[in-house]
Amino acid sequence: MVSKAWTIALQSILLALLLTVSGCQTAPVQEMSDARQAIAVAKEAGAAEYAANDLHAAENHLSSAEQNLGSRHYSQARDDAIQAKSRALEALKTSAESQNADTD
Repeated sequence: MVSKAWTIALQSILLALLLTVSGCQTAPVQEMSDARQAIAVAKEAGAAEYAANDLHAAENHLSSAEQNLGSRHYSQARDDAIQAKSRALEALKTSAESQNADTD
């Protein structure tokens, strides 16, 4: 039979391990992929010509995300990747609107 003190000690250790594991951040793999894809689509849609500022901002955010990822600053990398995707989507939208205006 296990003593009460031993049981409490084991429970405390398990609780500490669970809290440690749950506090670990994971790399923002999906966010990085989404940002890269959004930038690629924006480039294919002509954003370099029609929305250069937004595209450049997206690329800068992605670069920052990559640096933070390499430094294991996952939270900041995730935020930068999300910003990169957002700016790439803005570039895509602006590019499409500009091209439609040109054809009118």
